[in-house]
Amino acid sequence: MVAGSSTYLVLRARIAALAIRRKLPTMSSYREMVEAGILMGYAVNMADFVGHSAGYVDRILRGAKPADMAIEQPTRFELVINAKTAAAIGVAIPPAVLSRADDVIR
Repeated sequence: MVAGSSTYLVLRARIAALAIRRKLPTMSSYREMVEAGILMGYAVNMADFVGHSAGYVDRILRGAKPADMAIEQPTRFELVINAKTAAAIGVAIPPAVLSRADDVIR
């Protein structure tokens, strides 16, 4: 599991290449890591999350008190699988898992 850290995100291509070379199945909480070659990721859909956060910022800039605003948790998560990485490291992803993925990188 590659921890959710901006440091690792910057090094994503290098981490993915090392993992593939060693044939290590890997997982991350960033879609960008999977796009770089990590095997799979399951995390909050960042586009939805950031877009929703902008609404909070807008309300605060218009005078809303942060203490009066409800705390909301993400409701949309996505499973992304990198099929190229699976093939490269010799891992067969079951069809049932592939069918549940929000995106499969081929």
